[in-house]
Amino acid sequence: MTALRPAAVTAAGWGWRHAGRRRWAVADLDLEVPAGQRVLLLGASGAGKSTLMRGLAGVLGDQEDGEQTGRLFVDGVPPAHARGRAGLVLQDPDAQVVLARVGDDIAFACENLGVPRDEIWRRVDAALDAVGLPLRRDHPTTRLSGGQKQRLALAGVLAMRPGLVLLDEPTANLDPDGAVEVRDAVLAATGGATLVVVEHRVGLWAAHMDRVIVLGEHGLLADGTPDDVFARHAHELTAAGVWVPGTEPWHSPRPRRAGDAPVLLQARDLAVGRRAFGARMPQVAASGISVCVDAGRALAVTGPNGAGKSTLAMTLAGLLEPAGGELAATARLRAGIGPAPREWSSRRLLTRIGMVFQEPEHQLLTARVREELAVGPRAVRLGETEVAARVDPLLERLRLTRLAQVNPFTLSGGEKRRLTVAAALATRPRVLVLDEPTYGQDARTWRELADLIDEVRDAGTGVVFVTHDRELVSALADDELCLQPQPGLRPGALPVHGSRR
Repeated sequence: MTALRPAAVTAAGWGWRHAGRRRWAVADLDLEVPAGQRVLLLGASGAGKSTLMRGLAGVLGDQEDGEQTGRLFVDGVPPAHARGRAGLVLQDPDAQVVLARVGDDIAFACENLGVPRDEIWRRVDAALDAVGLPLRRDHPTTRLSGGQKQRLALAGVLAMRPGLVLLDEPTANLDPDGAVEVRDAVLAATGGATLVVVEHRVGLWAAHMDRVIVLGEHGLLADGTPDDVFARHAHELTAAGVWVPGTEPWHSPRPRRAGDAPVLLQARDLAVGRRAFGARMPQVAASGISVCVDAGRALAVTGPNGAGKSTLAMTLAGLLEPAGGELAATARLRAGIGPAPREWSSRRLLTRIGMVFQEPEHQLLTARVREELAVGPRAVRLGETEVAARVDPLLERLRLTRLAQVNPFTLSGGEKRRLTVAAALATRPRVLVLDEPTYGQDARTWRELADLIDEVRDAGTGVVFVTHDRELVSALADDELCLQPQPGLRPGALPVHGSRR
């Protein structure tokens, strides 16, 4: 693909504060990015990376959405006036899906830019091929996994052929092989365009970038070539929570309990799938799954994108009906109610199985972070004193106290993820199901989440986590279930059991 003329970026004393916030998301930023440069933009969770990316794309909004200081330019004009010059892949790709069919969704931006019809479809097909998404143009977007939606969003940007490509966590929901494939596709397909990438998988990109810029609480923390930044500022960056290549996340696991663990959930020859709107039967995503969820043990669900991991997680959590086979809760978990989690009321689910979705926005309900954490405890009719006793420690533990009165939808991706984990824990469920729990986390918050999950498991909770994060599997998993797509429409499961300790 051939990019448009590469764009130059200028920030002069630029800052942005979201409406209703006291703290500036970005403040007093001075920056020059020459046309054609490839930049890796780093910083701790909440440092303002996504805010800067949205600012460069011209989608931060107007005075009702926030307050701006200084100047931010793309090719010498405000980004909102540089139509078609910047293409942004959002941190949450689900929020970027617009239309019902894959081809139409990729073509959407091109149509708005007035690209000729025949040229649009040439670009659509080339973009699908570039990001490794081997689907027909008429494939429903509702049947895409989170990782496939990331590829779709990237394809839509590549089809625009912008001069400035902005990628916010473009590989966060991709399996390791898929992440490398998408990175290589980006580098090949963006041509000479200016490229700015926000990514916690630093080692994946560092060697391919011209420059590393690190945002801190008070402006730029570091700026230079990758080798220079990581050599001169490694200690400072690690202390700030920035992932540094070659530095493994530290986690000190608690000792494992001896003896057999009580079974809480048991699946036998389980098939899982989702029913499309109006369809009588679900589309099977994975089948042949036999696995147990045990008290005080953690089960990692791994495998490539599209293998059915998220669908399995939602089925285990009682939110989807099994497409076949059996899924039953033992007497220890169900405590006098029916064995099928799918048949339980939401109030009964709350204290038995907690679920954290892959897309945090799908479970945010209120206009304040503190209120979000209180939803579950109030639903099970706890008094306000007990609600506060559960909410306040979680706010502190996951670095959300200063955000207690903030609208959850204005949080960064990493902050939303910590909030939804905390909300699930607030009802103290016996089983905790987490879909990509470390998505969007810096090195510091990764450790804190790993410690918290380990603590919950040590207290006797059965934990299931879907992940592409091999460090998390190594740190926490007692057992691993690896789902592998099979030819045809019925993927299967290859279970791998046994202690990892």
